[in-house]
Amino acid sequence: MDRFDIRGGVRLAGELTIKGSKNAALPMMTATLLTSEPVILRDVPDLADIRNMHRLLGELGCTVEYTASDDIEAPGGVMRMQATDETISHARYEVVRTMRASISTLGPMLARRGAARVSLPGGCAIGERPVDLHLRGLTALGADITLDSGDIIARIPRVGGKRGRLRGARVFMGGPFGSTVLGTANVMAAATLAEGTTVIECAACEPEIVDMANLLIAMGARIEGAGSPRITVHGVSELGGVDYRVMPDRIEAGTYMCAAAITGGDLTLHNCPADSLMAHMDRLQQMGVTLQYGSNLPTADLMRARCRVCASVPGGRLLPVEATTQPHPGFPTDLQAQLMAVACLADGNSVITERIFTERFLHVAELSRMGAQLYRQGPTVIVSGVPRLKGAPVMASDLRASACLVLAGLAAEGTTVVNRVYHLDRGYERMDERLRALGADVVRVSEKEAAV
Repeated sequence: MDRFDIRGGVRLAGELTIKGSKNAALPMMTATLLTSEPVILRDVPDLADIRNMHRLLGELGCTVEYTASDDIEAPGGVMRMQATDETISHARYEVVRTMRASISTLGPMLARRGAARVSLPGGCAIGERPVDLHLRGLTALGADITLDSGDIIARIPRVGGKRGRLRGARVFMGGPFGSTVLGTANVMAAATLAEGTTVIECAACEPEIVDMANLLIAMGARIEGAGSPRITVHGVSELGGVDYRVMPDRIEAGTYMCAAAITGGDLTLHNCPADSLMAHMDRLQQMGVTLQYGSNLPTADLMRARCRVCASVPGGRLLPVEATTQPHPGFPTDLQAQLMAVACLADGNSVITERIFTERFLHVAELSRMGAQLYRQGPTVIVSGVPRLKGAPVMASDLRASACLVLAGLAAEGTTVVNRVYHLDRGYERMDERLRALGADVVRVSEKEAAV
């Protein structure tokens, strides 16, 4: 498995263009299953999860062509998709197990093809992420759902010997840790082809849901309220093709903001979704980081803004911070680990609480190997800032923990070796190259090179 060798202590500076959003693009790709017409997505990042969804859609009867960009500063590539064989409805475990977003094929495939068989997603390193809300929502729309040999089997009952349609209904999508983003996307997509009106209560409010809704509307869907806890979908008989630009990746943007903060750097981020990062930016400002943002477009579009992140703090130490992860617009769980890395070098005690994924603290032990002072009590970690971190070999456990360890390595004295960076390839396109362009001393060592 590849690794990153990072020689820390270099202040990052320069400009960076944020790529298209992985978390938005993945469910958008499954919208191809809702129509027989072409679906074109622009600014799609070249990531392992995107390639896996590409493979899955191919197995489900879709032609998929992806043109990647050779420019590391381009927002992303172009994905052209079209469903050409609608008789296939089985998403196999061999593909589904590589990414949880595969469950997003369930709703669109059921609504359009009348049946779907999707393998249950496997376990997750950051804690339990059940799909019961997905199934409850689709059942409310009239689907018959059973489980067989690890697969979810969903069917629309036949009416008079003919294939029926899903039926509009009121659907409650709240769970013990808040609304489900993928579940909301799944039910919303299925409801676009349902008969009648669907009201999704306690819907996820994340920007990726708004982007998904805008894509579906561009395809001919009738959706109101996306971005609020109540989404109303008026079903239509069919959807058409679309040419759509994916929103920028707010988690990538937030990660590079943390990279500037932890190295005392000065970065300008282009195509930055500042409007979706207010909670994260507020926490960084509380720590003493200067953030200036505005639009680089003719209109004041804060979803594609230019943002300067300057962390040259008087006295040299950031201030401690308190942060609790919450559903949007609260502080995002996908930036918890990165903020914790920054807090390790703050002057005082920070308090970070995880309310979304109970086991999302696997990076704590690895940060401790680098000299961080961390004390976990249940869902909370007390971070006692230290003057410096020291390079060490560390092991990445999941996507965002990997980013956290890379950030710590950028600021640490000496060399940090981050093993198993295949996690990073799921969510950050060519991260080593992009960091080097900002001045970082980062080398990717392949498994073959490491064996020599």
